[in-house]
Amino acid sequence: MRVLVVEDDEKTGGYIEKGLTEAGHVVDHVTDGRDGLFRATDGSYDVLVVDRMLPGLDGIALVQALRAANVGTPILFLSAMAQVDDRVKGLKAGADDYLTKPFAFSELQARVEVLARRRAAPSVETKLTVGDLEMDLIERRVTRAGKPIDLQPREFKLLEYLMRHAGKVVTRTMLLEGVWDYHFDPQTNVIDVHISRLRQKIDKGFDKPLLHTIRGAGYVIRADA
Repeated sequence: MRVLVVEDDEKTGGYIEKGLTEAGHVVDHVTDGRDGLFRATDGSYDVLVVDRMLPGLDGIALVQALRAANVGTPILFLSAMAQVDDRVKGLKAGADDYLTKPFAFSELQARVEVLARRRAAPSVETKLTVGDLEMDLIERRVTRAGKPIDLQPREFKLLEYLMRHAGKVVTRTMLLEGVWDYHFDPQTNVIDVHISRLRQKIDKGFDKPLLHTIRGAGYVIRADA
């Protein structure tokens, strides 16, 4: 695991670097916020340990800049600022965890390793379910009450989009962009045609309809009435 420690206190930074290195990790230590931002933007680190009070660029600004640049590396804030408002501000800035000083190294190590595991093994959604309607994203298979439903590729994509937004009204503009990748209105009835076909396949023959039209708003798929 590669860890970047951004800590201006040489003693504290060196202590963390030594401990994590002894635990088998590769650690880089910088003492300036701008240097930390430069190092972190390449996305090569598994976890960042960032102090709140830094020269050059404070920790909050550093984290906000990373998140604005779509750098998703997990970040642990390390700070003597221990008030609830301080912790909330750090987490809202984009940090994943917050540890206050003074700290036990064993706790810091545990938190760093937990953040690394979360990044290394993200949960992958393989099935979508709405009531008795199930979609297997790996096998590209759809069933309702155990009965297979044959869908064309575009119908499958449309249903997947609706199921990922289950219970929420999906507008025509959202469908044009999310399913057809249109960023303009083609002035056709393509959505109506596909919704009609999809409704025939997933609702016909069943007591309870799942796909609903919300007049003037869009469509929603839901299990409740």
